[in-house]
Amino acid sequence: MPKLAQAHAHEIGLDAERLNIAYRLLDEWTTGAGAPLPGGAILVGRRGRVVAPRFFGRQGPEPNAEPIRRDGMFLMASITKPVTYMAALMLVERGLLNLSDPVMHYIPEFAAQHKEDTLVLHLFTHTSGMPDMLEDNALLRRKHAPLERFIKGAIAATPLFPPGTNFSYQSMGTLVVAELVQRLSGMSIHKFIQTEILDPLGMTSTSLGSRGFDRARLVRVETPEYQANSDFGWNSRYWQEFGAPWGGLFSTPEDFAVLCEMLLRGGEIGGVRLLSPGMVDMMTTNRLPDQPELPDPLRRAQPWGLGWSLNHPGTAGSWGDALGRHVFGHTGATGTMCWLDRQREGFCLLLTTGIRSKAPWRLVHLSNIIASAFA
Repeated sequence: MPKLAQAHAHEIGLDAERLNIAYRLLDEWTTGAGAPLPGGAILVGRRGRVVAPRFFGRQGPEPNAEPIRRDGMFLMASITKPVTYMAALMLVERGLLNLSDPVMHYIPEFAAQHKEDTLVLHLFTHTSGMPDMLEDNALLRRKHAPLERFIKGAIAATPLFPPGTNFSYQSMGTLVVAELVQRLSGMSIHKFIQTEILDPLGMTSTSLGSRGFDRARLVRVETPEYQANSDFGWNSRYWQEFGAPWGGLFSTPEDFAVLCEMLLRGGEIGGVRLLSPGMVDMMTTNRLPDQPELPDPLRRAQPWGLGWSLNHPGTAGSWGDALGRHVFGHTGATGTMCWLDRQREGFCLLLTTGIRSKAPWRLVHLSNIIASAFA
């Protein structure tokens, strides 16, 4: 399947000068000594076409790093999560998985530590009480532990609260969903995503983990302090090839744009259908009201779909002041943001390489500018 066709901004109802403001700002943030961001890319699409992606800065955070490559593959970080959840929803549509079932129905040993009442739905909406990371996360990475060891730890983990009573972002809940995919499909999560999602969409520059790709294409990112001078950090061969189902997807802007457009079209593109329109609607609308024991402020102010987040206007989690509550997307710790707006038939990909938590407002500033470019 070919990549989305390119168009001039005005041809798809976008204000070119407003987009240029965003381009100039990211160029400023990635240029010269002391630049706050190593590198990045911006791609905006609408009505089935995209404005040509723009690339900025360097291929890595090192002061002498080479200019960013036009075929560079970005570490998408937690934007990986909705792709993992999408794999599981494909199994729902094949009659192999029910969101309303207890997780222990599929993984009996998951009942450990009083998790017998945790439903599959709770894992999708971050209401399971599962921890974000394992207590021995750093130790496992130092030992170059395989994915199976992380899965075992997640299954045995002690929940933070009873399922369906609170919200807490949980990478380990996503990992349990990946294990559901593995057990029900008979394939590794890496193979399932490759053969059932990426290959049909023709996403040849996207992979869960970097194995098989030239490492020179991988855009290197800033790393947290605990990863400094290590062989297990985000830029290490170990972690790049590990392909964490909660954060290890690599992709290019033009590749990921195909997946975005598929979702905007209700699960189908180029004659390839991955999900039904009804399932895409469930994925991308607030599912927290479905859970009667959740506090009302959570349901109203922190909306979440099935794997995808919804914009949180008026909160610190907002992606932009000109984006409505219907806009869905995700962010990543490596400085990535993706949002999709069905009403305006468009999407935005902001892929940077600076740790998002250091200055989350940078992505929001860019997002505000780009949102304002939609006529």
